[in-house]
Amino acid sequence: MKTQLVLLGCGTPNACPNASGPASAVTYGEDSYLFDCGPGIVRQASKAYHQGIDALSMDRLKYVFITHLHSDHTLGLNDLILTPWVLERHEPLHIYGPKGIKAMVEHLMLAYQADIELRIHGFEQADAKACQPIVHEIEAGIVFQNDTVKIEAFAVSHGEWSCYAYKIITPDKTIVISGDTCPLDLMIQKAKNCDILLHEVYYAAGLAQRTPAWQKYHASMHTSSYALAKIAQAAHVKLLITYQRIYHMNIQDNHEDITIKMQERDKLIEQEIREIYDGALAMGKDLDVYE
Repeated sequence: MKTQLVLLGCGTPNACPNASGPASAVTYGEDSYLFDCGPGIVRQASKAYHQGIDALSMDRLKYVFITHLHSDHTLGLNDLILTPWVLERHEPLHIYGPKGIKAMVEHLMLAYQADIELRIHGFEQADAKACQPIVHEIEAGIVFQNDTVKIEAFAVSHGEWSCYAYKIITPDKTIVISGDTCPLDLMIQKAKNCDILLHEVYYAAGLAQRTPAWQKYHASMHTSSYALAKIAQAAHVKLLITYQRIYHMNIQDNHEDITIKMQERDKLIEQEIREIYDGALAMGKDLDVYE
């Protein structure tokens, strides 16, 4: 068996047509572990399954780990709770996340209460137990472990609420997933010599063209290309993958070809990273698979 990292969505809050909401999956054998739950996660998992990733079949979507409660990281949660259940997942979904995730899930279940009751008591006779998620509010430390996979949450900084990155250790890989964060020395420590660091990034030169207020916001909440390069270089990661790339451009501008504009910014972000970091680098895209 081998570990795979599947990028289900590399996008940001911007509604880009070719970048689904932030979500990724680590698979090992027949098991899958999802990280974040951006809009589109279930359809993206289905696409990956039909492209040969068996561990992302609907009945195997059993574990999700949320980095923080921003909407762009959680809008797919109701879809992940309900759609695989409707498609006959017979085990409840385990949801791990920071304080507040229980209240979020409780409200989602209330919002869909009429639908759930109709499916259970109506013609479908759906599995009543399988639709009730099991929610784990976490703190920093080991949050999940079985015979093959260990997952550690560690605190990162993205505003005034609890946010976590995750370190996933399997028999053949160590993978670190940043979620949203500003640069931290702890990231260097946790990613030291890892096989893959999947990390958010913003285009530094693009931010310099924005207003002082936006510059202050992004500098305190996110990670620039130069800062990420320093982290990856210091940690000696074997492969750095960027996702959730913040381009600092108007994606709604005059129906221009957004794909070309994003590709142009990707090259510029890569150039900034390459000024410092000389290791393996990938600009992650939706449905990319890394082994």
